[in-house]
Amino acid sequence: MVIIAEEASSSSIGYIYDVFLSFRGADTRNNFTNHLHTALVNANVKTFLDDTEIETGLSLKPELESAIRASRASIIVLSKNYASSTWCLNELVLILEQHRKYNQIVIPIFYHVEPTVVRNITGSFKVGMDKHRKKMDEEPNTEIKSVWAQKIDIWEKTLAQFSNLKGKEPKDRLETEFIEDIVTDIDLSSISSWLQDGSEHTADILTILGMGGIGKTSLAKHVYKLHSHEFNRSSFAENISRRCVEKYNGLLDVQKQLCEDISKVSLNSVHDVSVYTSTIENAVSHKKVFIVLDDVDSVDQLDALLGKKEFHPGSKIIITTKDASLTERCALFNPQVQPKHIKHDLKSLYVADSLKLLCLHAFKSKDLKEGYEAVSDDIVNYCEGHPLALTVLGRSLHDRDIAYWKDCIEGLKKEPDSYINNVLMMGFKSLPSKNDKELFKHIACFFVGEGRDFTEIVLKACNMNTRSGITHLIDRCLLHIDWNNALSMHSLIQEMGRDVVRQESPDKPWKRSRLWCHEDLFKVLKQKKGKGNLLGLSLDMRMLEKEKLRGSSELKTAAFSNMDNLMILHLDYVQINGPYENFPEELRWLRMRGFPLKSFHLDLRMKHLVALDMSYSNIESFDMSCSNPQPLEVGEMLTGSCSKDDRLLGSLKILDLSYCYKLNCIASFCEIPMLKGLFLRNCTSLIEVSDSIDHCDELVFIDLSNCKELRILPRTLTKLKVKNLVLDGCNIGERAMEVVPRDSKSLAIYLPSSLVTLSLANNKLSNESFPLDFSCLSMLKNLCLSGNPIVSMPNCVRSLPRLQTLSLFDCEKLVSIEHPPCTLKELMHKNLSVHFGNKYLIQKIAFDPEMSPLRLCMDLEYLPTSSIEIEGMIKIQPIADVDDTILCSLGWRNLEFINKRRVETYHCHLRGLEESQTQMYYEFGIFSTIYGGEVMPTWIRHRSKGASISFTIPSSPKRLTGLNFCYVQFTHLIIGIQVGNNQLFRLPYIIISNITKNLTWIYKPYINNVNVDGKFLTFLSHWMFGKNEMEDGEERLFKAFSQKNSNTRGLSIEDVSK
Repeated sequence: MVIIAEEASSSSIGYIYDVFLSFRGADTRNNFTNHLHTALVNANVKTFLDDTEIETGLSLKPELESAIRASRASIIVLSKNYASSTWCLNELVLILEQHRKYNQIVIPIFYHVEPTVVRNITGSFKVGMDKHRKKMDEEPNTEIKSVWAQKIDIWEKTLAQFSNLKGKEPKDRLETEFIEDIVTDIDLSSISSWLQDGSEHTADILTILGMGGIGKTSLAKHVYKLHSHEFNRSSFAENISRRCVEKYNGLLDVQKQLCEDISKVSLNSVHDVSVYTSTIENAVSHKKVFIVLDDVDSVDQLDALLGKKEFHPGSKIIITTKDASLTERCALFNPQVQPKHIKHDLKSLYVADSLKLLCLHAFKSKDLKEGYEAVSDDIVNYCEGHPLALTVLGRSLHDRDIAYWKDCIEGLKKEPDSYINNVLMMGFKSLPSKNDKELFKHIACFFVGEGRDFTEIVLKACNMNTRSGITHLIDRCLLHIDWNNALSMHSLIQEMGRDVVRQESPDKPWKRSRLWCHEDLFKVLKQKKGKGNLLGLSLDMRMLEKEKLRGSSELKTAAFSNMDNLMILHLDYVQINGPYENFPEELRWLRMRGFPLKSFHLDLRMKHLVALDMSYSNIESFDMSCSNPQPLEVGEMLTGSCSKDDRLLGSLKILDLSYCYKLNCIASFCEIPMLKGLFLRNCTSLIEVSDSIDHCDELVFIDLSNCKELRILPRTLTKLKVKNLVLDGCNIGERAMEVVPRDSKSLAIYLPSSLVTLSLANNKLSNESFPLDFSCLSMLKNLCLSGNPIVSMPNCVRSLPRLQTLSLFDCEKLVSIEHPPCTLKELMHKNLSVHFGNKYLIQKIAFDPEMSPLRLCMDLEYLPTSSIEIEGMIKIQPIADVDDTILCSLGWRNLEFINKRRVETYHCHLRGLEESQTQMYYEFGIFSTIYGGEVMPTWIRHRSKGASISFTIPSSPKRLTGLNFCYVQFTHLIIGIQVGNNQLFRLPYIIISNITKNLTWIYKPYINNVNVDGKFLTFLSHWMFGKNEMEDGEERLFKAFSQKNSNTRGLSIEDVSK
């Protein structure tokens, strides 16, 4: 039921900034505001400060408007010349609107200006407003003059209202003390909102997650300081993990603190954890408490400190930890309690904020010191947004010259800072098994940036428990998975993992388990010191400076002869000579990028090898057959023996020959029957792929993108169960290629029916290139036709019964997209050329009424408003014209009172302001109507006065078909958005949460803004649900997204059954 029909770049609900700073640059930019901003950044408060000094025009810049809306709080520095700035005044209007509608926190700062001066518009504020009136009087255009008059009236009323808000004045206080007071007074984060949401749940838990040193404890302390007084009892138990390790009865000490804080009872004579737990359970059941448990690393700690019984309604628990799964495994999560739990994942600082934090400690200012730009960038890049690292290194570099900075940077490349490293090491030490620790070291040394599936294949072959191990690393904030399923690790975490390996033998690299430092490894191989302790090596000759090689850069195969346990070997752009008789036999991953020879026919015992990467090599053919080797030039044959009973690469699952520009054929797939993935990207000379590929029964992924000379795709491919096939840039539309003959009826014949993803981008395919039917591809879910000169969506696309994603990016000739399959969930069409002045040609988009919820990723702002038509997605008609049988089926009765009401609506992106009678809107199974007034239909029984309402699906012999939801919104007259006697409303997001199944739907109405008569607006909608989408006994939470209840008159809900 999720409806999102907007630009792909639209941000989700939530805040981007903690604070928006509004100020007059000429007055305070270089003094008070600068110091205030520095203090906010130092407190880890994400603050928006506009650096632009030149103001143009009457309207507010879009980026400023967006920043205000995306901020949790606003600080307005009302200085002497504030009123002379139209930008400042427009900011003020919008800030007041956010305060009125969403209860945005607002702190006016009367900086050397009395509140009465602002309220009465006297003194310098009168001078500023007189300047605007003069501009109005001098304006010859009557329409612009009218706009000026309206603006001035709005500004004056806004200033009067702002002066009545509780503000702050410096008076005779020190500026530093005044700034600290401002910073402390701001309700900074979503955590504060969570603490004040009025929930009556029996256990409301927030887990703050993040790697060591990211700021979890600092954030929890700040929130505790702000809100602990709002509860009957509160307790902050700090450093629980360390206290439990460093002291024999550490856990008892923590329990004792908790008991004394929340029950005021001391049990000095008790030395039993269970007795303390019972005491805590009894105390929290009778009092509304706020408990912070800092740095928890085991379930036993949580069970001892929280117990397993219900808390008093309204109680809040904050847990800081490095383990994402920890909280939900504790005893409190039992069917009797069913706590409400959310997670807050702390992220690294942005580059700009990182630089400011570094400067605060290194230069005692947020500004860079001249000449330190390059070295500061190096430190910021090294820290990668880690607050503790920036603080520690900044302090160590304070008052040092540039030469010292450079020396420090060079030292960090060799060995990490011990203090920072020890903090990060706590996460590594908390890993539950040796398997997880070895897995972490492997990933830190060799797998960052690799795909998760690939990593699991290789490390599983290394006899490691990869699936559970990677999950444990993710849970402990040591690893995360990028959007493209690649393994990603914070650079400091990776450096910590490598330092663990380095400490195995600090001075003798050959005694370590893994080597990745190119200089160290080259010396070890040159001196033939490698032994059986080595598990992995990675050498890239391009990373070595030639002057440091001291002689020949060639290596001998004999250097590897004693590495009996070597499983991972990277030899990129390495010239290696000698026989391979004693080459390591336990290899699982061999990477030889830039392989210099023309053919691969290595007589190696590689029966355990699962991944072979020879991309960017000079090979001209790839034939694993022992009986028919490709002829080689003298001196190019790699000698050895090959048993006819053993397949050379019998366990191989991944073969990557991408960017082998001279490769013309690949054959003898019978030698690699276990192959799962074949990557031949940009093999621009490749002509043929052998029919023997049908021996690869496990093959699921083939990438042949930009193989421009490929003439034959084997017909035997249809015998396989390939799921992903990439044929981008193969120029299929230019010539008669067997995979896609010019006879369009044969297009799909040579494509495996098992395909789930097919990409045919940039192939010069016209509509005539496609067959009439694609139904043989019954399993296809993702289809990419981007960059092709099609004028409409090909008809064959409609025959795909399971299609979910259709990509049509940069189809510059595309005019229409009509009736895609009803299963489609995402339609992507963007034309980059429109950003350079070219026209969007698309004129019609049509969907069937049965269409599933869809994400439409388009540049809607570039669509031609006069000709665009979107059918099936949005249907609008006057509610008076809707058939009574339809209204009855929705459970809507007695709506005559709204038929005569008129509203003005602003349709998102596609239309401007339109006045009409009350309309019925249909959007993918959601019927809705909007009207002025606060009268809810009498037949909706379940009501709430707040912004949310909980509803349990009743047991009934009738089938539940939907729910009616009604929301009444009110507002005080907001200066700047009143039009005549009408009031402009921005419709809320509707959030529906299935508490029982932990699912959430978000609905953003097609209509953006509505003008209605009076202060109240009513939004009535009917949600249709499928057969299994609502079940008896399930609890649903409906919420209209507004930050506080100040603009919510009430919610109501009613079920509809047949």
